[in-house]
Amino acid sequence: VSSYSTFFSGWRPFLFPLGMRFFIRMLAEEKNEFLGQKLTLCSKLCFAIGGAPKEVAASATAFFLQIYLLDVAQINAFQASMVLFIGKAWGAVSDPVVGFLITKSRWTKIGRLMPWMVGCTPFLVVSYFYLWFVPPFISGRFFWYLGFYCLYQTLITCFHVPYSALTMFLSTDQKERDSATAYRMTMEVLGTLVGAAIQGQIVASAHTLKHCPPHNMSASYLGNSSGAEIVTRLVRSQDYLTEKQISFHQGFILVMRHGPYLTLTAAFLFITVAIQLVQSNFVLFCTYAADLRDHFQNIVLTILVSAVISIPLWQWFLQRFGKKTAAFCGITWIMPFTMMLVFIPNVVVAYVVAVSSGLSVAASLLLPWSMLPDVVDDFRLANPYCKGHEAIFYSFYVFFTKFAAGISLGVSTLCLE
Repeated sequence: VSSYSTFFSGWRPFLFPLGMRFFIRMLAEEKNEFLGQKLTLCSKLCFAIGGAPKEVAASATAFFLQIYLLDVAQINAFQASMVLFIGKAWGAVSDPVVGFLITKSRWTKIGRLMPWMVGCTPFLVVSYFYLWFVPPFISGRFFWYLGFYCLYQTLITCFHVPYSALTMFLSTDQKERDSATAYRMTMEVLGTLVGAAIQGQIVASAHTLKHCPPHNMSASYLGNSSGAEIVTRLVRSQDYLTEKQISFHQGFILVMRHGPYLTLTAAFLFITVAIQLVQSNFVLFCTYAADLRDHFQNIVLTILVSAVISIPLWQWFLQRFGKKTAAFCGITWIMPFTMMLVFIPNVVVAYVVAVSSGLSVAASLLLPWSMLPDVVDDFRLANPYCKGHEAIFYSFYVFFTKFAAGISLGVSTLCLE
């Protein structure tokens, strides 16, 4: 724990210039290319790289925030559950609010989405830094972590909603969007892998220490890697400047009445909640229930490496057999293996389960974001006069999944009391 700030301080001078180089390169590309034109490899990579730093931070909080609050910050289980639940609920509420504000934003020279991504990044760095800082006082730590976790959730939403909505403006070709989404998911899982690897090793080493000094901090981490968030890969996106706009309220009602969107959201809501519930409790399970304290960080890395490798496989599978078949196969695959680890808490079994679980994790990450643009296309065909409300689809999808995940995580942590 004591090496948190010193370990990550060396990342800042490298990642920030790297992010700016990608950012400038994409702004320099021609703006008059047609949306239906085939995307270049450079465009796909620059778009994908933009989401990686966010996932580095998300991985650290998802896997290790719970055990950090309990073991390092030393707040009780009830307070930790409240931090997780209220923070997730706050993040869920902020999604539709940000989506609404985006639809009301003015057009700029770099579009309507880019200013949100660029503007929130510096504040996101600061909020994440203090989320992993242990304050010298004890009585007010609950409010400290609650405040900064809510702030972090708000700012990450200000980045994620416009970034995910940007997919719709890359191309009108479904295959090109699916390909760009596959690149994005690969880079995001790599970001998750980096976050889990670095934070996991820090947590593992902290278990060998007798004391965790109160001045220690876990993450300059996103603070350092978030410089790369300005990589906001503005991949030749073009917004609908000339089409007729309708009010946000009318657009919202139409979206909420669109059957395919409701079906997609309901289908992946429970899947996403299940994955996040396992993700958040996995470290605690390995440490205190399965007696895998010395292996949990390597098991997490195995899951993520398996997910990274399997994303191209799922991309091929969905093109060959269809997205519905891919979703069914990918999600049901994890069930017998997770049950196996519960009943046979063995090291060898744990690694077998990790490899198999990585396949389902990859499917749960890739398929919703690959199917959502198709739903938006279907909505456009059914409502050709309703334009400029793509952010509603993405923000409310994240709202429902975050809110449900917040309830489940809060209840699961409260059960530890």
